[in-house]
Formats: sequence, C-alpha cells, structure tokens
Amino acid sequence: MMRYYRGSIIFSLICLALAVWYAWSSTGTLAGTAEVLWIVIVLSILEISLSFDNAVVNASVLKNMDEVWQKRFLVWGIAIAVFGTRVMFPLAIVAIAAGLGPIETIQLSLNQPQEYERIVSSAHVGIAGFGGAFLAMVGLKFFFDGEKDVHWISWVEEKLAKVSAVPAAEIALLILVLWGISNMLPADEALTFLTAGMLGLVTYIAVDAIGTILEMREEAKRAQGLIVRSGLGGFLYLEVLDASFSFDGVIGAFALSNNMIIIALGLSIGAIFVRSMTIHLVKKGTLSEYRYLEHGAFWAIIVLGGIMLFSARFHIPETITGLIGATLIAISLYWSVRHNRRMQKIGQEQETQIGN
Repeated sequence: MMRYYRGSIIFSLICLALAVWYAWSSTGTLAGTAEVLWIVIVLSILEISLSFDNAVVNASVLKNMDEVWQKRFLVWGIAIAVFGTRVMFPLAIVAIAAGLGPIETIQLSLNQPQEYERIVSSAHVGIAGFGGAFLAMVGLKFFFDGEKDVHWISWVEEKLAKVSAVPAAEIALLILVLWGISNMLPADEALTFLTAGMLGLVTYIAVDAIGTILEMREEAKRAQGLIVRSGLGGFLYLEVLDASFSFDGVIGAFALSNNMIIIALGLSIGAIFVRSMTIHLVKKGTLSEYRYLEHGAFWAIIVLGGIMLFSARFHIPETITGLIGATLIAISLYWSVRHNRRMQKIGQEQETQIGN
C-alpha cells in the first residue's frame, strides 16, 4: 500500500511545510499559522473526497496505457495539475477578464485577494458551461455504447446502449440541455454559457479524435511487427479530464480562502493523492475485480457535469456534489461485492453438484 502513496505523502509534507513557512512569514503568529495550516488540510481533504470518481475514471483509461506513460501521468501530470489548473488557470481568467498582464495579475492575487476572488467568481458561468459540457460528454460516451454488455442500472443503461445506434445521439442530448439551461439565464450570460458549452463539446471531440488517430497509427505499427509504447492520446485526454474536474474545486476553494498560495497548496495535495489512487486502482486491478465500480464513477461524472451546468443558474454547494458522487460509487461497490458473492456461491453449488 505504502509504495503507491509514498511520493504523495512526501509531496504533502513539503506542501504543509511551505504552508507553515508562508503563514508564519505573513502573520508572525502561531494562531495565524495554525489557521492557514488548517485551511490547507481541509482543502486537500475536500479535493480528495470530491475527486475519487476522477481517480476511477482515470484508472479506466490508464489501465490500457503502458507503464512508461503511467509514470509520465503521475510525474508530468502532477506538474500540469498543480501549476496549470490550480495556479495558472485562475490567473489566466483574471488576466483575460481584467485585461492585465501576467505580473500585474500575480500582484493582484497576492495584494488584493478579494478583488482576485471576485473576478474569478464572475467567470463562473463560462467555467460551468465548458467544464460541465466536457464532463457530461465523458459520462454519456461511456453509456452510449452499443458494444457494452455489462450493465449496472439495467433499465436505463440497456436503453442508452440501444439509442447509441443513432449517430451523435449523446451530442444532440447535450446540446438540448445547454439550450434549455441558457433559456434560464440573462441574455449576456446565456451567450457566454452557450459559447463555453460548445467549446467544451468541441474540446472533447478534438481530444477524442486525437486519441483515435494516435491509436490507429499504433495499431498500424503493431500490424507491421513494430513495438509501440505511446500513450499520448490517453495522456492528453486524462489531462483535459482532470482540468474539467478541478474547475469546480478551484472556484469552491474560495469559500475557505481567497489567497492563491493557500488554495494552490491545498488543492495540490489533493491532486497528487488522486493520481496515486489512480495508479493504485490500476496496479491492483480493482476495476476488473469490482464489476460495477466503473459504472458508478461514470454516473457520478454525469451528475457532476449536470450540476456544473445547472450551477450557472442555481447555487449548488460542493458538499452536495461530493456526497452524490461518493454515494453512487459506494452503491456500485456494494453491488459489485454482492455480485461477486453470488457468483462465488453459484460456483460452489456447481462444484458440489459435480462432486455428487
């Protein structure tokens, strides 16, 4: 167990040490340092609890990649997750919205955190449209699959599998949802929401297309007897997926702090543990051992995508999002265990009959 999380624990200790140093240099008091340290710990726990479904979905993609790209996802991916999504993403939002340069944006985040928070929060409609559309497509694509023969919620999943025979049915469904939600918004926000949602849809199609092209090239090389060790398509897909998952977390983190450094430290600890959980799930073969766990994670993604989309109009606490996702995964895990026990019992009965 420890070999999967040793790097995450070391990274977390470094982040906590940096939090203590930053808090002490900023406040100069034990109370102020303890408060900052507590916020960093709470943020990391929230990120981990809200992202377990992310780890399961990551594992479903990562299990088909070779070990080299699995390590790259853990090493390179954390750099992208920490400095790209958790730091550069909110800075880019502020820079674009306020028309500031990179240096001015960083100074704003450090010296005027309230204004920095206000600008990031004001971009929530666009973030909700883009991230929600991308995540919804990830979940819908899993269930709109005519070749999928394992179903958890059969009365729904079997029908979705049949509807998948209609080309782009999931895209049409998403566009209708985007249009319906946009009608609830003021005209200027509706345009922003629709534009961001369409860009999220296009991003999913583009990343999926890149992965398909790279996979076709790899298969062609294998047919020629060449050794292929590329997982670039899957790597790109996972990074965009992780970014979409983190959008809501970055915005929600402002409920605890509007300090960019504190938020980055807390969310970074959560991000590295999610990656370690992903590697753990892949190496232990958990997805194949628990039949419906993957289904529960993808249902959780659809719910998260839907919540992000509707959050453009309604305020939905992150706690509710996390509880729904955790509940779906827990139920799917229970159903998987029950299925395994039933299969084991049937196998024992068959062995008894053969013995008699």
